[in-house]
Amino acid sequence: MNFHVMTLFPEMIERAMGESITGRAIKAGHISVNAVNIRDFANNKHNRVDDYPYGGGAGMVMQAEPVYQCYESICRSIGNSRPRVVFMTPQGRTFNQQMAEELSREEDLILLCGHYEGIDERVLEKIVTDNVSIGDYVLTGGELPALVVMDTISRLVPGVLNNGMSAVKESFSDNLLEYPQYTRPEEWMGEKVPPVLLSGHHKNIAAWYREQSILRTAKNRPDLLEKAELTEKERQWLIQQLEGEERHHE
Repeated sequence: MNFHVMTLFPEMIERAMGESITGRAIKAGHISVNAVNIRDFANNKHNRVDDYPYGGGAGMVMQAEPVYQCYESICRSIGNSRPRVVFMTPQGRTFNQQMAEELSREEDLILLCGHYEGIDERVLEKIVTDNVSIGDYVLTGGELPALVVMDTISRLVPGVLNNGMSAVKESFSDNLLEYPQYTRPEEWMGEKVPPVLLSGHHKNIAAWYREQSILRTAKNRPDLLEKAELTEKERQWLIQQLEGEERHHE
């Protein structure tokens, strides 16, 4: 997977992606990150890429031409292909695990980070294929959302995670939250690790994981549970668990 980020702050992208798991993945060649400074394509001596908006209003708007020339430069660098362009905007579709899985199948992906009051609509209409939001709030720029998207996608690229099954088993992969995790010591502050995890019985452990994921999702994200595929036996088990907890708190 090759990420190409159109940004006013390339160092912000490079530093964050150069750390931890993504940093190791870059060194190993599993992913690449090409942060391109939009200012390099300004056609004035001060490298300004913004101007006042037509019609008035507060703030400044990023100009179309520098953004377009930045995009064209990236396309030329990858053989004049036209990869998907993800524009980070609160007006886009909300990013989720399913979208990450879809985007992870791309060989090259361009992410466009806006700033100021936005970007000239004309260039957005010309190059953007996907408008994506990471939530219903407004940030100062698109770099943090782009980092979130790249981090999530990177975990799905083969070889990035040491354990190839980790990305499959984690939260949201099947519309269920991840089960509780424990490590040494076996007892901490009077709390013990659930006995089933010490049993060595892999089938029972897998069943416990599944049950705990269902129960945790029902409590914390019932909206996700509506999309999850549960057997009738699992649904009945969940009802019993929730009813039992209600009686316990009465």
